[in-house]
Amino acid sequence: MKKVSFAHMGYSYLGFKQLVEDMGFEAIVPANPSPATLDLGVQYAPEFACIPFKTVLGTYLEVLNRGAEMIITSGGVGPCRAGLYGLLHEKILRNLGYNFELFIFDPPLTGLGPFFWKLRRVLKEARLSWLAFIDVVRRAWAKLKLLDELEQMATVTRPYEIKRGATTRAFNQCLEIIDRARSSKEIAAAREECRQLLQSVPRDEERRPLRIGIVGEIYVLLEPFMNLDIEKTLGEMGVITKRSIYLTNYTTTDVLAHGTEDIRQIAHPYLNQFVGGHGQSSVGETILYARNGFDGVIQLAPFTCIPEIVAKSILPRVSRDFNIPVLSLTIDEQTGRAGVETRLEAFVDLLRQRREQMEARSNAALLPGY
Repeated sequence: MKKVSFAHMGYSYLGFKQLVEDMGFEAIVPANPSPATLDLGVQYAPEFACIPFKTVLGTYLEVLNRGAEMIITSGGVGPCRAGLYGLLHEKILRNLGYNFELFIFDPPLTGLGPFFWKLRRVLKEARLSWLAFIDVVRRAWAKLKLLDELEQMATVTRPYEIKRGATTRAFNQCLEIIDRARSSKEIAAAREECRQLLQSVPRDEERRPLRIGIVGEIYVLLEPFMNLDIEKTLGEMGVITKRSIYLTNYTTTDVLAHGTEDIRQIAHPYLNQFVGGHGQSSVGETILYARNGFDGVIQLAPFTCIPEIVAKSILPRVSRDFNIPVLSLTIDEQTGRAGVETRLEAFVDLLRQRREQMEARSNAALLPGY
């Protein structure tokens, strides 16, 4: 049985593990990225490469050392250099002496022929019919959607939890439950069980959490190791977070279609062209968060990420025009957890004071004589 692996990106590894196993391969599930993973990637990556490149390279080295014979990954389009990362990963790994198959799947709308040609080769290796493959994908997709749903539910629950860490413990239980679910019926049952688990977390409904939107580059947004568990940290500070990207909605709007036209139109007065990656979306989503009454926005960007550098240069004007504070955090291998937490605490304090001042002014305006 061929050993197949893939990059680790947030909790999606559970969906991809099921996809690979249901195709008849042995899944070499990548471990959660760690400082050792990053160190391994840094050792062999070009210095100028961004931190997602280095972390993914470290992950590939780890799974190849565990016996992976095939790696399946995604490509990219546009001016973002991430579109070339798969090829560069392959060149580095082959120069190190690894012998393996690499399948890089670019978005199908950029070339249906190459997409289906590669897919047919993988299905031939798996000895799987197209009909059986559709069924396999349907179950994996249901699992990925459930993971996105529960992640969002956890971020809304965590700021109200009475006992710190209760939501995270419930969510981790859910990951085990979801991993055990295999059929469509079992995944549906896991959904009900996990929703009940998260709903049963004791809450203090008197709290009034802040709401912060999170925008930026996809890998840094989705992978907790990359963003230093920013959503968990903010949640335990009493903040509801909402990410601009979840894997299944991104796949629907940007991989299987040509992006969300609304976001581009919203960003157009400030950034009127596609700059690669998620730069234009970061600008548009920030405007949307402001319109929807969020207290602030945090932009997460890998160091040297050009699309997010473009967005970062524009966000101060968006912040001023829409009266919404924006904090930009640039992440690289030198970024320390303590430093990020200090900046988050200061930002949250600022937002709380701002809210109190706005409410005081609003209340004063209602008093006679004002």
